[in-house]
Amino acid sequence: MVGFSMQPYGIQSMLKEGHRHLSGLDEAVLKNIDACKQLSTITRTSLGPNGMNKMVINHLDKLFVTNDAATIVNELEVQHPAAKILVLAGKAQQEEIGDGANLTVSFAGELLQNAEELIRMGLHPSEIIIGYTKAIKKTIEILEELVENGSENMNVRDKDEVTLRMRAAVASKQFGQEDTLCPLIAEACIQTCPKNPANFNVDNVRVAKLLGGGLHDSAIVRGIVLKNDAVGTIKRMEKAKVVVFVGGVDTTATETKGTVLIHNAEQLENYAKTEEAKVEELIKAVADSGAKVIVSGGTVGEMALHFCERYKLMVLKISSKFELRRFCRTTGAVALLKLSQPSPDDLGYVDSVSVEEIGGARVTIVRNEQGGNSVSTVVLRGSTDSILDDLERAVDDGVNTYKAMCRDSRIIPGAAATEIELAKRLKEFSFKETGLDQYAISKFAESFEMIPKTLAENAGLSAIEIIASLYAEHASGNTKVGLDLEEGVCKDVSTLNIWDLHITK
Repeated sequence: MVGFSMQPYGIQSMLKEGHRHLSGLDEAVLKNIDACKQLSTITRTSLGPNGMNKMVINHLDKLFVTNDAATIVNELEVQHPAAKILVLAGKAQQEEIGDGANLTVSFAGELLQNAEELIRMGLHPSEIIIGYTKAIKKTIEILEELVENGSENMNVRDKDEVTLRMRAAVASKQFGQEDTLCPLIAEACIQTCPKNPANFNVDNVRVAKLLGGGLHDSAIVRGIVLKNDAVGTIKRMEKAKVVVFVGGVDTTATETKGTVLIHNAEQLENYAKTEEAKVEELIKAVADSGAKVIVSGGTVGEMALHFCERYKLMVLKISSKFELRRFCRTTGAVALLKLSQPSPDDLGYVDSVSVEEIGGARVTIVRNEQGGNSVSTVVLRGSTDSILDDLERAVDDGVNTYKAMCRDSRIIPGAAATEIELAKRLKEFSFKETGLDQYAISKFAESFEMIPKTLAENAGLSAIEIIASLYAEHASGNTKVGLDLEEGVCKDVSTLNIWDLHITK
């Protein structure tokens, strides 16, 4: 009997073997929605200040303990194409604004879940899309109305105003420590803020993580903190000129191979001496140019180091190219390719370079006070690596928020006050629509309830009571009433100073 194999039919016959073609509601749409819902379920429990930390172990066996949604979804390595879109959306939000990645993912999941209910009711996906699009337009209009008056013109160099807007972003990562962290971040940002705030560069605020101590030992350094020791014996320099060599400070081997015939002992001695003299000449040339600190991107040879010591030059080694570039930005030095006498224009300047011991680790601190707004470093202290990583994420979020507020400083009430107001107004809007999209709009409005609901659930409060009382407050016209998680009651947010940036939403 001949083996009977089923011939592929339809679209299957067109594709390679082993390919599957999924179409129609049940197979494609609902499966995609399901994947996205799974993803948003993961991130949802870590939304807000009372969010729970997640433990993620990535493919390199590195352990992350964090409630920062962007980190969580990045490390999960999501394979499903639809869920991947959500991950990318969260990522974009994180990089642009620094806060609200979790909001993006969770809210998208909630919208999809509601869309699924509509599909099961028999609405066509395109009708849902039309309804959602209308709702989005309306949402943006309402948001414009909710902006706090007078917040659009802000002085980005005023520490209090910056801290006020940054608090929400930092508190959602490190609840209870925002009052220590925010002033640090704000100060670092203000120091590095250029003349035109819109050109603020996030990369200019560095984070140095040093084990030991506690958060209250954290400090801020104008300049840069290198994680290694100085190479020679000279550990301090004040008000010094700096020269940077990318290639390393050493005698270089020639490109071509050469043979030297040596007949007697004198020639051998002279040969060694000339090599020494050559190195000395190079180092002396550097010392004569007025430089006191040599920064090398490669190795520092023993003989070269010996002469550096003799001419009282401090030697630092920075192996990372990026660090080297930042160092040049801090000091205003020009990186030179090979060891030679630098011209006065190539030299940079530092106020002080010193090696200090912090928590058992030796670090080199390069300070540059009056050198303008080049680079600031936030030195974070904490007891374990995961705490430090999490603090670093909070700082990154704060810095990105600063970048966002430099562009658009309008603020709206936080703590779910905005969301409930949006839900209420959209609900009213949906009753005025006539077509099938009114169902989609009202579902869109319901999705906003997820935020206060999740905030309440994560804080262990009864979500239904809270949403009901929030609605009641907003119906009587108090548009700024949000959720006070510490006491578990509804309060006017403007008194609590919880604000979110308009641009985040």
